[in-house]
Amino acid sequence: MTREQLEHAIRAACDVADDTEVYVFGSQAILAEHPRAPAALRKSIEVDVSPRHRVDRVDAIDGAIGELSLFHQTHGFYVHGVPIEEAAKLPDGWRERVVPVGGPETTFGKLGWCLEGHDLAASKLAAFRDKDRDFVRVLLREGLTEADVLLQRIATLPLLAEDKARLTDWVRLTAGALKKRPGRARKKPRTR
Repeated sequence: MTREQLEHAIRAACDVADDTEVYVFGSQAILAEHPRAPAALRKSIEVDVSPRHRVDRVDAIDGAIGELSLFHQTHGFYVHGVPIEEAAKLPDGWRERVVPVGGPETTFGKLGWCLEGHDLAASKLAAFRDKDRDFVRVLLREGLTEADVLLQRIATLPLLAEDKARLTDWVRLTAGALKKRPGRARKKPRTR
């Protein structure tokens, strides 16, 4: 997925939801901070959104621009509408750190509030699926997420203490292993 496709998804979701703003909380939220993120982070063709003011319209999003819709067939990606609180475990304070995507020329006055990278990584680890761990591993390897900040966010996830401990151990082991890889200089974070 590209940043332009994300902007298109935001416009379309806002139009269908009759809302001017949506939260973007799936993997493609990374494009807000890193529009040219590595391909390994952009391979999903799904954009997870939740209308900010019209959460009751998530089903309309799925019906109009969701998986297998004409929109999906036409554009090669789709938008999944779901209430954010039901779909993701998020660190405390995530709403204060969201990254805006939008502008008069790109989203025509609509706005996507994308999860900040560390919040996205913590949320991915809370799900702890293979694909989510792979995603976070790439974030760490590419220097797009800092292990220390990620550990702080994990500490505030709405999870049991033993689950937080498992995630903390995973981050420490993974970050340590990435530092030890010979010939792999840590890359500078990509900017807009």
